Amino acid sequence: MTQPAGQPYEYHRRPLIEPDWTRFPGWRDVTEAQWQSAQWQRVNCVKNIKQLRALMGDLLDESFYTDLETDMKRLATMSMLIPPQMLNTMVPDRVPDTESFYADPIRRYMLPVATDRHLDWPSHPHATRDSLHEHDMWVAEGLTHRYPTKVLAELLSTCPQYCGHCTRMDLVGNSTPTVDKLKLSLKPVDRYDAHLAYLKAHPGVRDVVVSGGDVANVPWKQLEAYLMGLLSVPTVRDIRLATKALMGLPQHWLQPDVVEGLHRVAITAQRRGVNLAVHTHVNHVNSLTPTVARAAQMLLEVGVRDVRNQGVLMRGVNATTADLLDLCFGLQGEAGILPYYFYMCDMIPNAEHWRVPVWHAQQLQHDMMGYLPGYATPRIVCDVPFVGKRWVHMVSEYDREHGISYWTKNYRTSIEQDDEEALSKLHAYYDPIDTLPQSGQDWWRKQEA
Repeated sequence: MTQPAGQPYEYHRRPLIEPDWTRFPGWRDVTEAQWQSAQWQRVNCVKNIKQLRALMGDLLDESFYTDLETDMKRLATMSMLIPPQMLNTMVPDRVPDTESFYADPIRRYMLPVATDRHLDWPSHPHATRDSLHEHDMWVAEGLTHRYPTKVLAELLSTCPQYCGHCTRMDLVGNSTPTVDKLKLSLKPVDRYDAHLAYLKAHPGVRDVVVSGGDVANVPWKQLEAYLMGLLSVPTVRDIRLATKALMGLPQHWLQPDVVEGLHRVAITAQRRGVNLAVHTHVNHVNSLTPTVARAAQMLLEVGVRDVRNQGVLMRGVNATTADLLDLCFGLQGEAGILPYYFYMCDMIPNAEHWRVPVWHAQQLQHDMMGYLPGYATPRIVCDVPFVGKRWVHMVSEYDREHGISYWTKNYRTSIEQDDEEALSKLHAYYDPIDTLPQSGQDWWRKQEA
């Protein structure tokens, strides 16, 4: 008798758990009260190899630290900064050893090592440190006007945690041996005033993404004043707060002063008919814990309209159908966070080992359909330089052999106002070279010769 073939993906509910942090030698005596303290989390972030050794004791072989040090000296575009909350979700179900730590998906993007990277093609020849040209489109310091009706406000250049694949690696975080970071020069109050002045002078802008860095690193009084300033501009109708800290440091969003302040902002937004949302950045289901869910619920309870997730698609982290669906069911069903976007990892230096080709992203989008509720089925998007976000099936032309896709656009950025051909050009995006057929890889080697 023929057995049923079964589904390509089988759903099993996965209740959230808070991994036992005392499995790490350096946290054996950490109390629940300490763990739930945002201040304790910030003070005890791991910033260097010495601190990682103190945490891990003798769990990891010396070879791992050598691998990590090589990466930090020669390849890393971001410095090390990992809150305990994030480290605790690495190898969450047992005491880590070297093999399991190497294999962990969250470790792979938060704590990259040299052997993770593709040393034959660490960077694509067209990779750039500001791959989306956000700095080129600044209309005031930290204010990018890229889309006709939307702006990106970078309030600061720091985060509670630094992700290895950060698209803003040219500005965010400390300089590394390979990247001398740009700096914001204005005082915060002057930068914020310049943003508001631009918005008041450009009533066609209705949507402000408030980011950085991470808004969780802005002192609350400053952030509340900035948001209330945005709410005073009558043409602003959407405000989105970007914070990976909802996952990386959820304790921050549960602090009484933050909760009370956000409630004031949310009530004001509701009264003025402005949509206030929070966008976070979760890349793997293991990052979701009861503390993260509690923080997300708090945001909704105080009046934030939506909490949405914008993940990044990365090989070795989440670039399979099962990984994405597990994450989306965890977000939507357990944590109260709406799956929204998965971005293809941007073309920054030393990121080739994370990036996926366009065809792979298209296949993942196809394979995810039909499992999740329609409103919670995320779109996979390619953020094409000078074009912006495009659903991965919107490609106009695609040369699979050489890994070059071509995309069109339907608006001018702030630096193309006088370019009559801006809307008729084809803009190129490039697949990672190691994913190409041998003929395509040979072609790129000749271009580099």
